[in-house]
Amino acid sequence: MSHRRLYQKRVKNAFDKKVCLRRFSEGDLVLKKVSQSLNDNRGKWAPNYEGPFVVKKAFSGGALVLTNIDDEELPSPINSDVVKRYYA
Repeated sequence: MSHRRLYQKRVKNAFDKKVCLRRFSEGDLVLKKVSQSLNDNRGKWAPNYEGPFVVKKAFSGGALVLTNIDDEELPSPINSDVVKRYYA
């Protein structure tokens, strides 16, 4: 039993070394991943990200409220897994 716990702890520690937390704050510029369910006649040449968007509010659970550059708020909050930081 203890061997299995030690093994699981080693695997967890090895995985956690590679994980980087992404923290966003208000005012950050981000790109949002485009949903692949949309039909686009460009196929694989279609863009993968759209934006840039501005983070209006960042919640502790990882949800983000985004706005356009023109201060038009998106209809629903976005998970931080589907955005990446935009460097201008």
